Amino acid sequence: MVAADGESGAGEFTPERALVVLREACAVVGMDHAGAELLRMGSNAVYRLPVGQVIVRIASGAGRGPAVADRTVRVARWLAGEDFPAARLVGGVVQPVVVGSGGVVTFWEDAQGGGEYADLVELAELLRRLHWLAEPEALGLPYYDPFARVSGALAVLESAGVSEGDRSFLEARARRLCGEYERLDFVLPFGLVHGDANVGNAIRDRAGQALLIDLDDVSLGHREWDLVLTALFYDRFGWHTRTEYAKFVHHYGFDLMTWPGYPVLADIRELMMVLWLGRQVSVKPEAAAEFVRRVETLRTDGSRRGWKPF
Repeated sequence: MVAADGESGAGEFTPERALVVLREACAVVGMDHAGAELLRMGSNAVYRLPVGQVIVRIASGAGRGPAVADRTVRVARWLAGEDFPAARLVGGVVQPVVVGSGGVVTFWEDAQGGGEYADLVELAELLRRLHWLAEPEALGLPYYDPFARVSGALAVLESAGVSEGDRSFLEARARRLCGEYERLDFVLPFGLVHGDANVGNAIRDRAGQALLIDLDDVSLGHREWDLVLTALFYDRFGWHTRTEYAKFVHHYGFDLMTWPGYPVLADIRELMMVLWLGRQVSVKPEAAAEFVRRVETLRTDGSRRGWKPF
């Protein structure tokens, strides 16, 4: 599986704390947490409950709190009403669940059941279909603002244990990219975007249908944002082949790499990925090692082919 790095979440949000939240939230909704399997620990802790085919997503109370979870729930319900192939909430549960230990929890149908991730052709078709939707104003979707995320991540690097030299370098890079971003001339229509579109957020359900998951970043923005991770994974990281990328372009209908603004968006996305790792250097040795590798790559403009997906 190739997955994008998350873009939020604090280092202190540990598996141990997430398990406390899981137990409390399951007690609130009357579900059995026994035997829960931790699938991922990033911006959210993601568990699979063996009883009832349920996926539980837990966000720390800091950063992505109740307001974001509430919007995600409303987006999921709207997409279900549109019969759009996306993650579905568990019915009969008032969501999100906010527990006293500080977690914000949502419960989802386990559509995948441990199965396969979608391919780039399926991701392209999902994005093309998503981008045709007209979102209702009542959803109150925010605008996709990459530098609000960058600023928030930069603000916590010192407390996360990142050196002053690395912080200064990343701050200067962010300032430069912000100026370049403001001068971009986008060519695709402005509208509904997934916000974290990559093959790691597209799965196949038990019937083989491709679904979009991880709806936290659904927002209004330039459609180029939903194409940049796939281009970046192919072009700089080598996580997709030339053939896979060509099929993605053919089925979506636009090659982002032919647009002059692509290098700027790619640089911004790289920076967001590095900053996410920087927030975890004090608690995850593997993240600390990868952070050092990535910062050195940016400093020297070296090859990104050694970057490892998180």
